Amino acid sequence: MKTNLKQYSVLTIGTFDGVHVGHQKIINRLVEVASTKGLNPSLLTFFPHPRMVLQKDADIKLINTIKEKELILKQFGITNLVVKKFTKAFSRLSAEAFVKDILADQLKAKHIIIGYDHHFGRNRNANIDDLKQFGKQFDFDVEEISMQDINDVAISSTKIRNALLEGNIKTANIYLGYNFMLTGSIVKGKGLGKTIQYPTANLHIKETYKLIPKKGVYIVKAKIEDTFEFGIMNIGTNPTVNGKLQTIETHFFNYNNSLYGKDLSIQLLQRLRDEQKFENLDALKTQLNQDKKQAQAFLKQHA
Repeated sequence: MKTNLKQYSVLTIGTFDGVHVGHQKIINRLVEVASTKGLNPSLLTFFPHPRMVLQKDADIKLINTIKEKELILKQFGITNLVVKKFTKAFSRLSAEAFVKDILADQLKAKHIIIGYDHHFGRNRNANIDDLKQFGKQFDFDVEEISMQDINDVAISSTKIRNALLEGNIKTANIYLGYNFMLTGSIVKGKGLGKTIQYPTANLHIKETYKLIPKKGVYIVKAKIEDTFEFGIMNIGTNPTVNGKLQTIETHFFNYNNSLYGKDLSIQLLQRLRDEQKFENLDALKTQLNQDKKQAQAFLKQHA
């Protein structure tokens, strides 16, 4: 009887936070193997992040939300993203049970691409050599990702997080290989922008683990109704009107319809300046006019 290989998968495992250029090298290899062997290109990740569960590191911030990660991976050819809920009970699963129940039975792995330093199972006591032995038992191949590639992944992730926290969007986007995004729903704000002819869309991000870049004003774009709209975003507390809570507000140059209740993914292209406290709203409006001119000049140059 001929086996339908499409039900079987080529698999990689990891957090893949950022899905950056280092990750993309691994993903491209996985998609290549999937195409050659007729397998389902799959990625197994865990949520919450293991550090959130095992080390109570609730403050860890991630470059992507799960929804963003799924969208990006799809664009790179991963058709099967499996998000396994990470719990203390799951962390105590033996290496053999993990391989048999999840990798072999659930994901039907035939080819696994994994880092040379990968550890798994209870107390992370099994390594890639153990996985290769399990491969003989459960009929899958193991392909090793080199030390150089693993180091590239780790270095890139750190550089991206640091760049975002410093407001260096240009560097972050180079390492990501795409534009960093903030995704959420548009909620009602105070309506202050309207009073100075700069109405804004107030973005609410429900995922508290999402990394928010340094406060300031950014040039942004978002796809709204199948058209890319450009604008300026302020991340901050609105100190001119003595605001206390951090907000993420975007003024789109050429879009005037209501966005309330809509989900939006906004890409950050360039940082213009720090958030400032102005003497009054007129002074703020004057600065926003300058920000708009500067943003439009940048967009024209990078069209």
